[in-house]
Amino acid sequence: MKILLSNDDGVHALGIKVLYDELIKYFSVNVVAPDRNCSGASNSLTLLNPLRAEYLDNSFVSVNGTPTDAVHLGISQLFTECELVVAGINKGANLGDDTLYSGTVAAATEGRHMGMPAIAVSLIGKNERHYQTAAVVTAKIIQRLRTHPLPADQILNINVPDIPLTALKGIKVTRLGHRHQAESMQKMQDPWQRDIYWYGLLGQELDGGEGTDFHAVANGYASVTPLTVDMTAHQSIANIESWLSELNLAK
Repeated sequence: MKILLSNDDGVHALGIKVLYDELIKYFSVNVVAPDRNCSGASNSLTLLNPLRAEYLDNSFVSVNGTPTDAVHLGISQLFTECELVVAGINKGANLGDDTLYSGTVAAATEGRHMGMPAIAVSLIGKNERHYQTAAVVTAKIIQRLRTHPLPADQILNINVPDIPLTALKGIKVTRLGHRHQAESMQKMQDPWQRDIYWYGLLGQELDGGEGTDFHAVANGYASVTPLTVDMTAHQSIANIESWLSELNLAK
């Protein structure tokens, strides 16, 4: 299997190196990743400047763009025989609502948009150390995907607690939890007395009970959440269609 590996922490991040070293034992792996940390980039694209690909000494490819740029460039131009897109290992959680902002999840989503099965993987802790745990979990899941392919409209979002592999209790399939609203922005001043603003801390879990990704990771399990790429609220189509049918545009 030929894998395109990317991330949002940047091409020099420890997580992508550890994951590459594990995956290369079993698969053909090419790395195309942003040249800098792009955490929180979501699905953004670089449209007003050209993209440049730099081949590093370790064979990784550095791109002056976002995670979505890196995956798109990798599949369409650099490694066109890719069979699977893997994004990670992210430094920090991509749980619940965080997935909307995640450049890691966005990299996987772009792979799915381009017709490739895709997974995102993150390591959760305060001082992330056990990247090897997440790498082994990811490799084993990929091996299972060979005989259990993903549906065409889905990606897998994997979150692994920052613990030794021997301490991991197992893997749970979960749904996304939800957080309380994040704390408001903080206003302060720079050394020149100009106003600056910082985003506040992440909110606490509002919906983090059993069955959620929050709960699984907090209890020592790796969480695997299938995410749909199609954001259509199919259950609302008939209802909206019924009241829109009564709308008279001539008035």
